[in-house]
Amino acid sequence: MKIAVLSGKGGVGKTLVSTNLTNILSKYTKIELLDCDVEEPNSNIFFNFEFNKKEKINLLVPEIDNQKCTKCGLCADSCQFGAINVFNHGVMVFNSLCHGCGVCSIVCPHEAISEKEKSIGTIEYGQKNDIYFGQGLLNIGEPSGVKIIRTLKKHSKNINLQILDAPPGASCSVVETLKNMDYAIIVTESTPFGFHDMKSVIEICQKMGLKMGIIINRYDKDYTEIEEYLNKNNIEILEKIPFSKEIALMYSKGELISQNDKYKTIFQNILNKIGVVQ
Repeated sequence: MKIAVLSGKGGVGKTLVSTNLTNILSKYTKIELLDCDVEEPNSNIFFNFEFNKKEKINLLVPEIDNQKCTKCGLCADSCQFGAINVFNHGVMVFNSLCHGCGVCSIVCPHEAISEKEKSIGTIEYGQKNDIYFGQGLLNIGEPSGVKIIRTLKKHSKNINLQILDAPPGASCSVVETLKNMDYAIIVTESTPFGFHDMKSVIEICQKMGLKMGIIINRYDKDYTEIEEYLNKNNIEILEKIPFSKEIALMYSKGELISQNDKYKTIFQNILNKIGVVQ
């Protein structure tokens, strides 16, 4: 089973959930945790893996031969990301917008476009006991981590049980993480911001046909809008994690709260509800 843990906004407890679910599951079986939050991967803080494999990730970006180019504009018309533009003085490539799809070089009728490698980040893999781990790290200033996430998933161990810690938000990187998942756990918080951003990722999961459930972190019983919305739309609430200073302190120290019997049952209940363990 492949489970993605995601959230509409950062800082609501997505990594708290993914790392502690991994910790509980590792007591039963082998499991793989992939940190797909490539702009700021931090799952390893809670496990301290030793990495035995590291790979640089490159993107192929276009390079224009202005001696061959006739400025026909087919490359610019074909680029859905606006990364290539034709001007009177020549063709300009905006590497920060390029997704490396290669369409421009394919459609060029004069073979005026070649491709060169551009480094965008790295992926790393390690293992500790029955937990296999992989993470991606996007270079500072790069706009998209899609290729890093795609490569991270492709080169993983493909163990039967996987948890993917997705990037926050509702970007292309989130969609890439959700591809081929069996279940999506959406983490939110009891605030208007949490409610608003939760709805955006619910919509993505619905459009992708994914089964999903919601965890309300830092739960506030006086903020009822989230529960009313979920009940009205028949979306399951998997668990409500209390607003707790103790949890915040443990998390800030890089400790797994599921090591504490008081909180262990929270994550066991989540796994029971989605049918991973009984």
